[in-house]
Amino acid sequence: MSPFPCLRAHQRNIFLTASGISTAGSFAGMTAKGWILMDGTNNPMLLAAHFAALSLPTLLVSGAAGTCTDRFGCERVLVQAQWGLLAAALLGALAIPLMTGTALVTMLLTSTLLVGIASAYELTARNKYCALLIDEPNQLAPYLSSFAVVFNVGKLLGPPIGGWLLVITGPAAALSIDAASYLLPIASLLWLLDPNRSQEQRSVPGKQSTMLYAWHNSSSSLRHVLGFTATLCLVGFFHPGLAPLIADQVLGSDPRDLGVFTSVLAAGSIAGGVVLQRNSQQFCRRPFLTLSGFALITAIAQLGMAQTENTPLAFSLTMTLLIGAGTAGLLSSCNMVTQVGSPQVLRGRMAGLSQIAFLGGGGLSGLLAAQMVISTGLSTTFATAGGIGLGLALWGFWQKGRTVLEEVRSA
Repeated sequence: MSPFPCLRAHQRNIFLTASGISTAGSFAGMTAKGWILMDGTNNPMLLAAHFAALSLPTLLVSGAAGTCTDRFGCERVLVQAQWGLLAAALLGALAIPLMTGTALVTMLLTSTLLVGIASAYELTARNKYCALLIDEPNQLAPYLSSFAVVFNVGKLLGPPIGGWLLVITGPAAALSIDAASYLLPIASLLWLLDPNRSQEQRSVPGKQSTMLYAWHNSSSSLRHVLGFTATLCLVGFFHPGLAPLIADQVLGSDPRDLGVFTSVLAAGSIAGGVVLQRNSQQFCRRPFLTLSGFALITAIAQLGMAQTENTPLAFSLTMTLLIGAGTAGLLSSCNMVTQVGSPQVLRGRMAGLSQIAFLGGGGLSGLLAAQMVISTGLSTTFATAGGIGLGLALWGFWQKGRTVLEEVRSA
C-alpha cells in the first residue's frame, strides 16, 4: 500500500505525468543518438538500424513479456522494466565521453537495443497495470487513450530539448537526462501508487499461459485488427527511423532542425491522440473504421511529401503533421482495442501481440524504406508507401468497416 493514501484519488494523473516526463527524456535521448549517427556517417541504413534496434526486439521478446506479465503480475514486471530502461539509457550516456568512431556507434546501437528490450516489457506491463488504477470498466478506454496524448506531449517536448542540449552542452547531457527521467516512474510505482491488486487475473502455468493460447482465445475481430495493423505499419511506419534524413532534406542539417521536424510530428500525434481520447468508446466499437481512417490520413500525407517540385516549407510541415496524427492514431487505436476487447487474464499477452504488430512492423518498414531511399530516393519512397497505404485503407473501409468489437465484461 502507498505510504501516501491521500494521493490515491490522483494516482491515475500521477502515473500519466511520470510516464510523460519519462517519454520526454527518452525522445531527447533518441534525438541525440539519431543526430550523432547522422552527423558521423550520413548513412540512411544506419538510421534505420537505429530505429530497428529500438523496435524489432518486440518480435523476439514481446511474447515473453506478455507471458511474464500475465503469469507473474503486471506491477512486478513494470518495476523491473523501468530499472532495465534506466540501466540501458545510462550505457548510452557513458559511451559519449569514453568512446569514438565505430566503438561509439556500436555502443549507442547496443544501448538502443537494450532500451527496446526493456520497453517491450514496460509497455506490455503498463497496459495491464492501467486496469488496476481505474474504478469502473468503462474508464479503461479513455484512460488508455490518455496515454497516447501524454506520450505524444513527451514526444513533442523531447526532441527540441534534445536538439538544444546537443547545441548547448553536447550529446552526453541529452543522454544523461534520458537516463534520469526513468527515476520518476520508478519512484511513483514504488511509493506513490496504490493499485487494486485484487482485480488482477493471472494465468496459470501450462498451455493457458502461452502466447498461442492468447491468440486462439481472443476474438476473430481482434486477430484481424492485429494483422491489419501489422500490414499498415510494414508499409508506412518508417518515419521514426528516417527522421534525421527526412529533416535534413526538408529543413536542414542543424540538430535544432531535427528537433523542429520531430516536434511537428509530435504535434500531429497529440492531435491524433486527442481525437482518439475524446471518441474512445465509439472508436473501439468500430475498430476497422478507426484504423482505416487513420491509415487514410497517413497515406494522403505521404503522397503529399512525395511532391518535391517547388514545395513550400509550410506544405511539407503540414504533411508531416498529418503523418504524426495518422500513425499515432493507428498505433494507439490498436493498443486500445486489443486491451478493451480482451479478458483481463489475456491482456498482458494481447499487449505483446500489439507491440509485435506495430513496432515489429515499423522496424521492418524502416529497413525497407531505407533500402528504397538508397535505390530510388526519398520522394519515390513516400509515393510508394502512400499509394499502397491508400489502397489498404480503402480496403479496410470496404471489407471490414461494419465489424463491431465484441464486448468484454471484465475490466
